[in-house]
Amino acid sequence: MPVSMTGFGRFETNEDAWTHVWEVKSVNGRYLDVKWRMPGYLRSLENGWEKIVRTYASRGRVDVSLNLEVLDSGILGMTFNETMANAMFEQMEKLATSRGESFSPDYNRVLGMSALWRDNGSEPDPGLTESLTSGLEAALKDWVDSRGVEGDAMVTDLTSRLETLRDLTEKVKVRIPEILEAKKTALRQRIVDMLDAANAEFSEDRMLQEVAYLTDKLDVSEELTRLDAHLDRLDEVLASEGNVGKKLDFLVQETFREINTCGNKAQDTAVSRLVVDFKAELERCREQVQNIE
Repeated sequence: MPVSMTGFGRFETNEDAWTHVWEVKSVNGRYLDVKWRMPGYLRSLENGWEKIVRTYASRGRVDVSLNLEVLDSGILGMTFNETMANAMFEQMEKLATSRGESFSPDYNRVLGMSALWRDNGSEPDPGLTESLTSGLEAALKDWVDSRGVEGDAMVTDLTSRLETLRDLTEKVKVRIPEILEAKKTALRQRIVDMLDAANAEFSEDRMLQEVAYLTDKLDVSEELTRLDAHLDRLDEVLASEGNVGKKLDFLVQETFREINTCGNKAQDTAVSRLVVDFKAELERCREQVQNIE
């Protein structure tokens, strides 16, 4: 069944050395656009994680955020260059002694000296990486579930609206023959009146030609046939598996084109009202379809 592009997923992991929470939020979008919020030292893992995200979605704006707290300092792989720090202190002590002064290190300043700190490697701890990847996949599954629930609700709503569109189509079908008959009668009478006023001879052949031209001009049977086919196809696509959003969007556009042509050709107030109601309902369908993957 179709799924919504809007959804939310979350998964929390608590272990002795770390805790982390993944959150995945998404809204509709024409293409898949993944935005990441996570600590900078994990950026080397982003490409691999994005490939995982793309196995769960094909369209939409997806925001993925990670809240990580490391409880074991050894996991971070940070070391302090004690040798260099001692050398600096010794030099400062010599300078202070030569000036007859005492020297006391300011350790708060030492903490802010990036040259004294070193990252032991560009890759995060393997255990942490595995845990984070598992957490991401769990959050994505939770996200997909939420999208599926909303997708089911959207399919139910669209199915109901398609029934309304079919009812309106049937009313147009009933009205069209009445329009043709009324306009044929009016055309025949108008021609007869004009001929009488001009004292001209009545020609049945000419009358048939005019009626045939009028019938062809007002005939919307092909449009109504295609309209039925589009509505049936919309039902089929809604019941199918996979990514159907683009198909539905295209079918809604084609349906709009056919009903619009019916309204323009019919030239009737009652049909125009039905067409307006049809377009209003179809626009509600289009809004729903825009959020289906």
